Amino acid sequence: MSAADEITTPFDLAQVRSSFPILKVAGSGGEPLVYFDNAATAQVPQAVLNAIEGAYVTHYSNVHRGAHLLSERATEHYEQVRERVRSWIHAESIEEIIFTSGTTAGINLVAKSWGKANVREGDSILISEAEHHSNLVPWQQLAAETGAKLEFLPLLETGEYDLEALPQVLTEKTKIVALASVSNVLGTINPIETIIEKAHAVGAVVCVDAAQSVPHFPTNVQRLKADFLAFSGHKMCAGSGIGVLYGRRKLLEAMPPFLGGGSMINLVERETFTTAALPAKFEAGTPPIVQAYALGAAITFLEEIGMKAIHQHEMNLVHYAWERLKDWDNLKILGPAPPHRAGLISFNLYQKNGRVIHANDVSHLLDQQGVAIRSGHHCTQPLHRRYGISTSARASFYLYNTIDEIDRFLGALEKAQRMLA
Repeated sequence: MSAADEITTPFDLAQVRSSFPILKVAGSGGEPLVYFDNAATAQVPQAVLNAIEGAYVTHYSNVHRGAHLLSERATEHYEQVRERVRSWIHAESIEEIIFTSGTTAGINLVAKSWGKANVREGDSILISEAEHHSNLVPWQQLAAETGAKLEFLPLLETGEYDLEALPQVLTEKTKIVALASVSNVLGTINPIETIIEKAHAVGAVVCVDAAQSVPHFPTNVQRLKADFLAFSGHKMCAGSGIGVLYGRRKLLEAMPPFLGGGSMINLVERETFTTAALPAKFEAGTPPIVQAYALGAAITFLEEIGMKAIHQHEMNLVHYAWERLKDWDNLKILGPAPPHRAGLISFNLYQKNGRVIHANDVSHLLDQQGVAIRSGHHCTQPLHRRYGISTSARASFYLYNTIDEIDRFLGALEKAQRMLA
């Protein structure tokens, strides 16, 4: 019996796969598609597609603005999703759930609202070199506008945060700590709960980029004691255009609105206005209505499978792939070994003379064999410079992927390496 035969999936994998129509699409060479680009965006199950179609067919209208039947139905469905999200991440109230267009929008909201109201010259903002540009550029902008200083939590060679260096960069001058719960390149599952505790001890607020964690394992914002936490629907089977910013109610109530316009107001005079109550205060204009319905359907779909089961399945996949790649000649994996990494592996292939093979070439050759992976800097240019490289290839797994697909990926990668050697 092979190692693959000994791995059991904690749910009906065949049934889950049958829920995703796109998995029936053929790859570039006509063979079944292997989709390993889930860290960029996840595929959409039929239940979510049905929710999207149903919204346009049965209750499509603008929300919060009409006294007619369709608007009332649309509003009811929309606010039901907000409650689904609140329950999903264990927030205390629906007022703490702000719908956005994605993680990027959520982080920018915090930087440009809470940040501008609270960060001053002489303060510091703690981030790391491992952050996605969405959790780096907004803080660079805030530092430039306010005169605050960017501090960086160092990385160990393993790709983990150097917690021993935390006292040097997390001080009473630190106003906000902005870190990812899981690195989108290194795969590192970061000790966010520990960092939040230490940040609060010096009076700092913490903004968590949870784009790579909320879709993959259970999240409890109250247990984390997170101040802000942002994630995207498109990475959790909901399609694009919807995201969530969770914020502690006390903080959100004290923040100025980020955008002005309809829905976010209570009263408008000729020269002044007053804001609406939460969460409308931060949801100016027509919101992502149908996208929100899709998010609600995606949450239901994932919950029926079970987040703990999904996480266990992904850990099985990444451990299997890691064991087969870790001793591969002329291949270097970025990030720590399981179980300290989530379900993705970023790597580079090297020629026999030690020269790195461009990740785009690797991705192209795998695509010709029906295997879709990511290549490039993955919106983490400082991180790649930290490791002396410009790009990497990334295979990222989700609930519908299989051990057999990893075997196909390994076979395609071996062929690509021979061709590029």
